Amino acid sequence: MDTFKLVAGDTVRVVAPSFSLKIISEDVRSVANKRFAEMGINIEFADYVEEMNGHLSSDINYRVKDLHDAYADKNVKAIFAVIGGYNSNQLLSHLDWNLIKNNPKPLIGYSDTTALQNAILAKTGNISYSGPAYSTFGQEKYFDYTLEHFRKMLFSSGLVAVTPSEFWTDDEWFLDQEKRNVFKNEGWLPIYNGNAEGRIIGGNLGTLSSLFGTCYMPDLKNSILFLEDDECEKFNEFDRMLQSLVHQKDFSGVRAVVLGRFQVESEMNTEYIKELFCNRPEFENIPVIANVDFGHTNPMITYPIGGEAILNVNETGSTIELA
Repeated sequence: MDTFKLVAGDTVRVVAPSFSLKIISEDVRSVANKRFAEMGINIEFADYVEEMNGHLSSDINYRVKDLHDAYADKNVKAIFAVIGGYNSNQLLSHLDWNLIKNNPKPLIGYSDTTALQNAILAKTGNISYSGPAYSTFGQEKYFDYTLEHFRKMLFSSGLVAVTPSEFWTDDEWFLDQEKRNVFKNEGWLPIYNGNAEGRIIGGNLGTLSSLFGTCYMPDLKNSILFLEDDECEKFNEFDRMLQSLVHQKDFSGVRAVVLGRFQVESEMNTEYIKELFCNRPEFENIPVIANVDFGHTNPMITYPIGGEAILNVNETGSTIELA
C-alpha cells in the first residue's frame, strides 16, 4: 500500500465524525485556517460540520453524508476530523466501503477518529494518518514540532525519522492559549529491546477496543501497535483494555509496541508503564517503547495507520522510522 502525499494547492475537507465544529472557538479556527494557508492548502468545510445535538455531535445521517461527499469529490485530496469525541464507531455499519475503497484518500485525526481509521484499513486496505486534527492546528504556541512532523509525513517522500521533542505540554490550551503546562521531555522509555518492522495498527486504545471481535478490526499479523489513551484511563482501565487486545485473534503476529505519552492526570508513571508489559509474557520477545510523542499531550507526531514502521529499541539510542 502506498502512503498519500499532499502538495501546495491541494484541497482538503474538514468533517465532524465525532464532535461538532460548533464547539471550536472562532479564535482557534482562525489560527488553524492561517496554518493551512501557510502550507498552501485550500480548506473546505463539510455541509453539516457545524450541526450539533445535545451530545456535542450530530445525526448519524449527517456525519455519514459528509464523509461520503468528501470521498466522492475528486478535488478533495485529504479529509480532516474536526476533533475527537466518543461516537465515530456509530458510523461504521452505515458507510459505503466500496466508495471509500475506490476513492482512496487519507482521513487525518486522532483519539476517537481511531475507530474510523482502523476500520478503513480493515475494510478497504487504505491508509489513514493518526496526527493533528483540524482543531489541533489552532494552537498558537508550542506547535512547531507537531507541524514539522506533519509536514515530513504528508509532504515528503521516503522514510520519516521520528525524534523526541524537547518538551511537552498537558493543558486545555483551547481555553487559554497563554496558560500552558510545559514539561521537559526526558526522552523515550525502552521497556524491551529489539528490532522490528511491520504494518502500523492502533491509535487510541479505548476507541480501538470498540472494534475488537468485529469485522472492522484490522488483522494483527506482522503489525506494530501504536497505542495511547487520555487522562480518563487510569492504570486499571488501560491494563484491562491491553489484556483484551492480547486476547485478539492473531495477536501472536504483533512484532512491536510503541506507546504514546500519557497525560499527568492518568497517573501512569514509569513504574506503572513498565508493570503493564513486564507482567505479560506475550510482550517478552518483542520490542516495546513508551513515552513517544503522540496521544493526548502535545506536541505529536503523525504516523500512517496501515503504513510501515521500522524500530530499533535499545538503552542508548532507539530509533523509529515511518513509511
